[in-house]
Amino acid sequence: MKEFDACVIGSGMAGITTACLLAQKGMKVCLLEQNWIPGGCTSAYPRKGYIFETGATTLVGLDENMPLKYLIDQTGVNIKSRKLEIPMSVYLKDGRKLIRHQNLDTWIEEAEQAFGIKNQRKFWEECFKISQFVWETSLKQKMFPPSRFSDLIAATKNITLKQIQNARFAFVSMKSFLSKYDLLENKTFVDFINEQLLITAQNHIEEVNVLFGATALCYTNYSNYYVDGGLINLINPFIDYLERNNGELKLRTEVYSIEKINDGYKIITEKEEALNCKYLISAIPINNTLPLFKNSDLRIGKDKLLESKSLNSAFQMGIAFKNPNPPSIIHHQIHLEAALNQVGAKSIFLSLSHPEDKSRSQESDISIASVSCHIADPENNYIHHKEDVEKEIIQKLESLGFLKKGSIVYQHSSTAKSWQKWTKRAFGFVGGYPQYMHIKPWQMNDARLDQDKAYICGDTTYPGQGIPGATLSGIIAVEKLSRDHL
Repeated sequence: MKEFDACVIGSGMAGITTACLLAQKGMKVCLLEQNWIPGGCTSAYPRKGYIFETGATTLVGLDENMPLKYLIDQTGVNIKSRKLEIPMSVYLKDGRKLIRHQNLDTWIEEAEQAFGIKNQRKFWEECFKISQFVWETSLKQKMFPPSRFSDLIAATKNITLKQIQNARFAFVSMKSFLSKYDLLENKTFVDFINEQLLITAQNHIEEVNVLFGATALCYTNYSNYYVDGGLINLINPFIDYLERNNGELKLRTEVYSIEKINDGYKIITEKEEALNCKYLISAIPINNTLPLFKNSDLRIGKDKLLESKSLNSAFQMGIAFKNPNPPSIIHHQIHLEAALNQVGAKSIFLSLSHPEDKSRSQESDISIASVSCHIADPENNYIHHKEDVEKEIIQKLESLGFLKKGSIVYQHSSTAKSWQKWTKRAFGFVGGYPQYMHIKPWQMNDARLDQDKAYICGDTTYPGQGIPGATLSGIIAVEKLSRDHL
């Protein structure tokens, strides 16, 4: 039986973060991954000679005060990335194209032309100001959300007047925020905001509070990056760091059960291998985590779980196509006049390989596209004819000039069932727990899983989804573990 100081279940961005930070503290860490490659939804895979992204395609978080920058500074890991001059373009329902410039003033001018001058500057300037506050605060309050009196003491030591003043935005929905600026009657703008919020907050204006909503809307006003070869090359340098620091990655190792023992935990894998560890960190969804525990007094109960009706999955396509003149902008959100048949999504997110990235195809003049759109309530929304969805998406991409049907050399698609098979996530849900107004930030799932040495991180815990959110959740889990026991 192998013995470790800590075992981390799941090698997505949260698990990678936790494993590396614990290894940095001198622990012998085992990182367990059920798949044959690490990274979870932040990865890439080869198929038919092309490299496709598994899920996430946008890299944000390398600016000051951001979680990924903190992780890189702590570990010294070097990530080779390309900064994007333009983070994204957006195609509105009427066919107009907007450029989501990083520069705030330039973006506001673009928004005023598209949606009218009325209160656009005031709205976006306040959103950006709030987003700056959120990023500045995130790493200062690493004991948030509080679940022990000691957390409150730690939070009080780091509290500022600005934090007190901005806490009120947790009680204000983005719908009310739009109303404040008399923008609710601007239907084109409201539709735009709703689809933009889905990218990161996974919900619409009625359910997203201003703290999260403003930050979500402004992610394009910070530095966005691309990693050659896919986001697996964000993960691999951290795996190398872990293995250089007495850590171990075990692929194709699905956890079957967890048992509390005298001074730690006993993990049984699907292959009936037994591992013992003093500290346990689950970096898989809480929906998948709770059933693994056989005899622990878990602090987080089933009442904290969201069921399928409150979650999203994705219909995703991977397309390799001949493209001798690739566009300079690689990320595009396309708003649809009518919801996508079977899927119900009202927008498509398209990510293209960088024109200078030659590592994702052995052939010249090939672009690799990742297309995704939301599937609500994935357990109950089965896609029966995915070929029809593929055709509808390709027709839309062709109409906008992104590709020609005849230029496609390979394509494949995946549904919620595919996600469930690939990631083992309950219902095949992706994108983490969506934002809901009845769940305030301090009511989101905390890192402490039981009353002892088990913790949880990832996109079903505070602060939520995306590379920055998952990374921060891992940082918080390590901080709480360290203060509790080290």
